[in-house]
Amino acid sequence: MALGVKGLFSFPNPVNEVAARVVAGGVVVMCAAAIGFRQPWLLVPITYGFWARVLTGPTMSPLGQLATRVLAPRLATARPVAGPPKRFAQAMGTGFSTLALVLWFGFSEHLAAWVVLGLLAGAASLESLAGYCLGCRMFALLMRAGVVPESVCLECSDLRLRHPELAVGQGASA
Repeated sequence: MALGVKGLFSFPNPVNEVAARVVAGGVVVMCAAAIGFRQPWLLVPITYGFWARVLTGPTMSPLGQLATRVLAPRLATARPVAGPPKRFAQAMGTGFSTLALVLWFGFSEHLAAWVVLGLLAGAASLESLAGYCLGCRMFALLMRAGVVPESVCLECSDLRLRHPELAVGQGASA
């Protein structure tokens, strides 16, 4: 079945947290390889991957496909989480990876490119190893500040939608 343009340029909601952490682990490995082996060409697939995931979810991302179709199902039961914060996190990765690519190839600022890529690897490590998504935290702060409207992620603004046990008078014993 062919995807239409609207279907292609969509992001899943909810997102499988396990797959997101696997993708983050892949990003860490690629960033570490680029920095450790001094392979700036790896900036191209890293950047492409982020652009593909922010625009199409895992659809056009080889790493996203590997994570969602092969690795995550074998690692653990899917854990659905809200999609908009994860897309925002991918957008932050897109910004960092694109900046590193432009610094290296556009301005020959090699040290700066490695520093930016190292920061990206650090954020991806937190997601992959600890399940702490910096982009998701930033998204939540922007929602609280009113920059991101509540309508973008109703589930994010009211945890009771995902966790009914948090509703007043339910699930708590005095």
